[in-house]
This record gives sequence, C-alpha cells and structure tokens, in this order.
Amino acid sequence: MAKRSQLPLTALRAFEAFARLGKMSLAADELCVTHGAVSRQVRGLEALCGVKLTQGPRNALKLTDAGERMACSLGRTFDELEQLFREVRAAADRELHVSCVGTLAMKWLIPRLPGFHARHPDLSIRVTEAYGPVDFTREPFDAAIRLAETVAGEGLTATPFLDNFHGPIVAPELAVGGLDLAHTPRLYTRSHRQAWAEWSAHSGIPIPPEPESREYEHMFYLQEAAVAGLGVGISPWIYVANDIAAGRLAAPFGFTATPARFHLVLPGQPPKRGLKAFREWLIEEAATAPTPPPSRARESLTASAGG
Repeated sequence: MAKRSQLPLTALRAFEAFARLGKMSLAADELCVTHGAVSRQVRGLEALCGVKLTQGPRNALKLTDAGERMACSLGRTFDELEQLFREVRAAADRELHVSCVGTLAMKWLIPRLPGFHARHPDLSIRVTEAYGPVDFTREPFDAAIRLAETVAGEGLTATPFLDNFHGPIVAPELAVGGLDLAHTPRLYTRSHRQAWAEWSAHSGIPIPPEPESREYEHMFYLQEAAVAGLGVGISPWIYVANDIAAGRLAAPFGFTATPARFHLVLPGQPPKRGLKAFREWLIEEAATAPTPPPSRARESLTASAGG
C-alpha cells in the first residue's frame, strides 16, 4: 500500500474555518487560537501549495479561484469526517464495556442482562473477564466489577452492591448422611489456595488435615469438579445458588459472610452515558439475590472430626 503523504492538517483546518466564516478573527475564535496563528497557518499553506489562496487587503481578504476550489473540497471533507465522528461516538456511547470477575459474569451477571436490555434497548453491555487492579487509564473499560474488601485507586468510585458469602460445596450424593471432610478430597483454585483457611477463619470452624487435594485453573472448573463428585471445594454463594436450587450441588455446612463485597467501580471523570442506568439496575438486581443457607457450625464440627 502506498504511503500517505504528510498533509498539513492544522493548516487545512485553519484555512477551512477562515473560508467558511469569512474572517480570520472568527476562525480564530472557533479554533481557540489567536488571529495571528490562523493567518500564519494560511500563509504556510499557500507556501506549501505554491499558489495564492487569498487575495485583497488584510482586513478584507477574499478567496482566489484556487482558494475557492480548496475551500469547497475541504468543506465537504470536514462535513463527512464530522458526521462519521458523530456516528462512531454515538455507537460507542451505546456500548458499555464492563470488566468482571469471570464466574460472576457467567453465573450471575450475563443471565440477568436480558432484563437490562429490555429496559434500556438503546444500550449494549459488553463483558470482558478480568481480575486485576482496576486502571481505566490503561485498559479500555467503562466500568469494572471486582470482589474485594475495599477498592483503592486514584479517582475511582466504588459502589458495593452485593454481599459475599462462601462455604463448602459438593455433589449431593457425597453429602448424604453428612460430609466427612477428613476423608473427602479437597478442591482448590490455583489463584486462591487460601480459600479453605479463610472459610475456617470466617466461620470459626476448624478443618482437619486434607486427605488429598485437586487444583483447578478457574472457579467454574472447581464447581464442575464438585458437581462430578471429585471432591469438596469452597465457593461464593452467588456463584452456586442456582446449582444448589437445581440439585446439582449441595452445601452441607451452609454459607458464612466474608468481609469482601462485590463492587461496581467507575472512573473518576464524568461517567459514560448509560453507566448511571447500569449502576441503578445492578443494585436493584442485587437486592433480589437469594439469601444463602446459614452456616451450620455444629454439624460441620462433627463432620470435620470424621463423625
């Protein structure tokens, strides 16, 4: 592909504004520069073109024939560019790009998005899986959802919208008659091997040494491993509420609250159109989330002892 020549875009814009408005002072006001800056750009453009584009006294400049041709072409071009820019920006305004922890996106957010789209048919939500610290200056997201005790970052606005509860999950057949933690393989995710220790600390329930451990890359892998009867793992309640209701999983020890909550994180600058509606909808949806079964400490202590 042939290399495009270096067009003097600043000079062309200055000349187009002068030709359209008829005065250097008006062009300067529109472009937020000085009268002299516009004049220098026009003179420079004439030098590059090798032809006079204006004629007459400095306080009553008129376009030459060459200037008229260039002004007409530039006017059409800038009109088309402005229209294209408006269309692209309007399309971008209609799409909200949300980064979200993967399992919440799969198990809770995405299944509820039809309700949001029905209420706001002019908006579209694009979801990308992400887990790290939120930095809107480096990543192309309009909003983020993270599970954390607090969300830190200069200029960020974090709204907690959903409490977090966690507890052991297992295939129903393994929970019949009480789950023996001392003899059931323990499931972990690679990025959160401390999940069992955290659950023990939050619930006050001691856990016996593990007989065997199995590690998985993601939380949704761990959940499917539990469904398949490969062991018992720790999961947030909101990720497995539907599976427990459907009988795919059991939670023999119930769920206990954690200090962490799900937060909607927005940038500090004025948020993109539609984010206010998304935040309000998210809070409404969270308010309808099912309540987890409470932690059953006595049963758990018996099971932990292998009883």
